[in-house]
Amino acid sequence: MIIVVRPDATEEQINHIIKKIKDHGLQAHVSKGTERTIIGAIGDEAILQSLPLEAIPGVEKVLPILKPFKLASLEFRKEKTIINVCGQQIGGKRIAVMAGPCAVENKTLLFEIAQEVKKAGANFVRGGAFKPRTSPYAFQGLEEEGLKYLAEARERTGLPIVTEVMDPRDIDLIAKYADVLQIGARNMQNFRLLKEVGLCKKPILLKRGISATIKEWLMSAEYIMSGGNHNVILCERGIRTYETATRNTLDLSAVPVLKQMTHLPVIVDPSHAVGKWDLVAPMAKAAIAAGADGLIIEVHSNPEEALCDGEQSLKPRSFKQLMEEMKPIAAAVGREI
Repeated sequence: MIIVVRPDATEEQINHIIKKIKDHGLQAHVSKGTERTIIGAIGDEAILQSLPLEAIPGVEKVLPILKPFKLASLEFRKEKTIINVCGQQIGGKRIAVMAGPCAVENKTLLFEIAQEVKKAGANFVRGGAFKPRTSPYAFQGLEEEGLKYLAEARERTGLPIVTEVMDPRDIDLIAKYADVLQIGARNMQNFRLLKEVGLCKKPILLKRGISATIKEWLMSAEYIMSGGNHNVILCERGIRTYETATRNTLDLSAVPVLKQMTHLPVIVDPSHAVGKWDLVAPMAKAAIAAGADGLIIEVHSNPEEALCDGEQSLKPRSFKQLMEEMKPIAAAVGREI
């Protein structure tokens, strides 16, 4: 249920509404907008329907949330969520660009790439310290050493860092160093992991699973949000189809569809979607035209020597050129790079 609070309701009345909800074993999620405060009452439908919520002082009206994803829906929050990360916004007018190597390979290379993407205009540095690989014999990442390098790259550039978490046991460690925690496509329905990052205070970048529907994806976001963490960023990174010309099939229609369903920011990962560096730029531009709030792009100084995903990584020069080429497209849709 959505409880719309009266504009003149006092803090005492709002706290009383929240207490009433919790006293019946339900969850209360508060969303304060510019004009209205809304309280989402989440839990057993039978209990919700039996409560005389409109009789509580300060309540203006009570509305049902029809979508199965309650907190992520536009019914719960009409205003778009804008996530602030160390002064950088995701979901605002400026397109958020997260760039860097697929994996943190060594300190020198990471610092070089971080400086290059910052000069080109990126506002986040991305890099994997823990790497989920198809083969157990492939490079698995530098783990905490890699996290330390990422934290130092942040100090050198002033840019927040984005890195992946794969195991609930690593959340505290990664949150100690990272600014945004990424849930990869393989873990989109790792519900134990989703519940645990829901208790984390850091923003969560949730990638779409390789075979997930949009509804399943939003239900995974709901797992995170139900734990109290509403700072979720959705990332379209391609889905598995029968097509073999590209690594995955980038579903750009998901961007405008999501804009009609959720208040959460939506970004696109063209690198993992296409798997070929020369296709990254056109799909990045198309993503902006489709309404994406951001991009996550792999950049490497020497892709042919990269320890993972070199074939889909842009060289710094190509990344800089792409950033320039995206500016008029962003302006055409009322955004900026």
